[in-house]
Amino acid sequence: MSKKIIKGVKTPSRRKFFKAAAVTSAAAAATVAMPNIAFGAPKTLKMQAAWPSGANIFFEMAGDYAKMVSDMSGGELKIDLQPVGSVVKTGEIGQAVSSGVLDMGHWVTAYWYGKNAAASLFGTGPSYGMSSQEVMGWMEYGGGRKLYDETLAKVGFDYIGFFHMPMPAQPFGWFKKNVTKVSDVKGMKYRTVGLATNVLTAMGMVVRQLPGGEIQPAMKTGLIEAAEFNNPTSDSQFGMQDVSKHYHLGSFHQSQEMFEIPVNKKTFNGLSPAHQAILKNAAYAANTDNYFKALVRYSADLSKLMNQHKVNVYQTSDEILAQQLKGWDKVIGDFNKKDPFFKKIVDSQKKYAKRVMKYLLMNQPNYKLAYENEFGSIAKVKI
Repeated sequence: MSKKIIKGVKTPSRRKFFKAAAVTSAAAAATVAMPNIAFGAPKTLKMQAAWPSGANIFFEMAGDYAKMVSDMSGGELKIDLQPVGSVVKTGEIGQAVSSGVLDMGHWVTAYWYGKNAAASLFGTGPSYGMSSQEVMGWMEYGGGRKLYDETLAKVGFDYIGFFHMPMPAQPFGWFKKNVTKVSDVKGMKYRTVGLATNVLTAMGMVVRQLPGGEIQPAMKTGLIEAAEFNNPTSDSQFGMQDVSKHYHLGSFHQSQEMFEIPVNKKTFNGLSPAHQAILKNAAYAANTDNYFKALVRYSADLSKLMNQHKVNVYQTSDEILAQQLKGWDKVIGDFNKKDPFFKKIVDSQKKYAKRVMKYLLMNQPNYKLAYENEFGSIAKVKI
């Protein structure tokens, strides 16, 4: 076929044609190769904690978890952390998460103890030799999670729960004097929460449940005579050193608590499998990180209480500890008789504790012996 030239019309050269085609093809290829550029905003979940913002180590730990979620997801999944009372009251967090008013919460199971006493068994129950580390082990490997899910269903909570931060045993707390005998605390007006209220009532104490922020003012005005919250750092932040100079560490009333992170079930199921895994595994990461942080901060603040605020620090006497255990025996026995499901959880914990703690307690050397070999009597060591 002959090539016909039309006068006045420029025909593009073969070289220019292929050059333009190459540019067009490259642009199209780039579009296919990088489809995720500028694809929408990150997914943000609203979480309310049971703790005030500012100088509060529990709110800080909730923030640690939120940061881990963001870091693990490369910023694609974020948590908008709000302090106590910003959306709902503390006792309403579980229902707010279940209904979708909140996507997530940060609190402890003892805060929904009023809906079902079994809630307290997931953090503030009897010890049977276990610390919070072992209770968390029971949750994941001893059948506890299935029982926890059944408890959620019984109270009508529609959420998935994760746990983190195995708390050291909580102090018996702040008193007007050094208490060493059971008779010293009988009739005393005292603050605690969860099943511990039943246990210490069985010891003859007059127990009142108060939110953390009300403890110090209540003790200042005489509404209560003694109280516990959780640890030297939190207690210092509440100003307990200003109303008492007698601090008793180590108690069985709440010896194995941890944080609960409820996540609305519909919200969770709507996330990608990767983001679901991040919410779960960030809790495991925070579990370790928060515990390390707690040991450093709690011990440093205990030192400040002793040296700067002249607080007298004691280990709770064996007489009082033994009476606490008797109190637990009575309370658990009473609940077991009237609630088969409660007994089912207790039996599961006992089975786990009997085997696991046999190994752990026999295998652990006497760490106190090693400490005192280096530093002297633990009661006299200055920190």
